[in-house]
Amino acid sequence: MFIFKLIGAFGLLVISLGIIKKDRLAQDVLYILGGVCLEIYSIFLGDYIFIILQIVFTCSAIYDLKKYAE
Repeated sequence: MFIFKLIGAFGLLVISLGIIKKDRLAQDVLYILGGVCLEIYSIFLGDYIFIILQIVFTCSAIYDLKKYAE
């Protein structure tokens, strides 16, 4: 159980770093990594609202990264 809390805390930290970063490519990568970590944590919690939120957040970051890479 502790490992899931650690993954969730890491995801929160990575997303926070993404907010601070000014490089858009780095932001998107950090958002994706953090979103995946928080998705794992939300699945562990079993909170469907949070699960859906993280799916939408991560997909949005992937879309933005793909759009930016073009």
